[in-house]
Amino acid sequence: MAEVPVSIAVTIVTYDSAALLARCLDAVAAQTHAPREVVVLDNRSSDASAAIARAHGAVTRLVESPSNTGFAGGQNRAIAATTADWVLTLNPDVVLDPGFLAELAARVASSAASAPARSARSDVAALGTLCGKLLRLGDDGAPVVPPRIDSTGIVFTRSFRHLDRGSEEPDDGRYAIEEPVFGATAAAALYRRAMIDDVSVEGEFFDEAFFAYREDADVAWRAQLLGWDCLYVPTALGYHVRRVLPEQRADVPAMLNRHSVKNRFLMRVKNADAAVWRRCALHGLARDAAVVGGCLVREWSSLPAFADVLRLWPRARRQRALIQAKRRRDGGAIARWFA
Repeated sequence: MAEVPVSIAVTIVTYDSAALLARCLDAVAAQTHAPREVVVLDNRSSDASAAIARAHGAVTRLVESPSNTGFAGGQNRAIAATTADWVLTLNPDVVLDPGFLAELAARVASSAASAPARSARSDVAALGTLCGKLLRLGDDGAPVVPPRIDSTGIVFTRSFRHLDRGSEEPDDGRYAIEEPVFGATAAAALYRRAMIDDVSVEGEFFDEAFFAYREDADVAWRAQLLGWDCLYVPTALGYHVRRVLPEQRADVPAMLNRHSVKNRFLMRVKNADAAVWRRCALHGLARDAAVVGGCLVREWSSLPAFADVLRLWPRARRQRALIQAKRRRDGGAIARWFA
């Protein structure tokens, strides 16, 4: 592929994704800003995912994992197999507009924060993540009509919930302003290599203890603590088949719900400080009670999540110490995002 001023790698993790993957890769191949590398890591799929990736001309490297390492582990290994300055993590159920990478690359190139290197304790903010506007894609591969928003970035509430900003809202001109957001959904997030290296803990960018779900919110929180900003660019368009929504929890596989419960608590052990707790304690503890009660009353398959939290607690505390030792932003700067 041709060299480009802003070098971008695309990393895709597949697990039984054969029904979606070719469409995703066709859209990557059609980008007006060609990626330097396209790495697909297959998490031991039982379908033709690996064969599709192997045969597609857009893919520069296929990594076949001997076991299912989850989204977090799969992306970490895929990212490690790339060399570009920026990495777009991409879900196989996402279809990018042809100009998606070009819009983000142009914003990177124009950013004054993209040039200077940062010292270990610099308090100067730097652009570490970019995201575009994701709209809802139907199972048939066509955009939902009338158009609905899937995500315009990650937001946190005072109950420690993280949500996709704008999810399910009509795409009627809202969220049309380029602006900072807390973080990006990893379904289609562009991360700076320098930020990946800086915020990684014990060699992991995405926390592999999370396996799947909330790992992108955890990265976003960690990046904010370490002084890296996330920018929403509304002119970068993509389309996403959303299969996990809060109101559809009963239809979500039990394993994902268990990870969701576990990761809600682990994320706070690692990242929350006194300023965030002062802002969020009342709403957060009320939500915790609702989560525990829901598991006791109806979602029994998620009860093992609490044993998982206890088992992983020492690891999370160790990682917290490493994160807090490097933090560059005070608690007030983080707490303001919890609305």
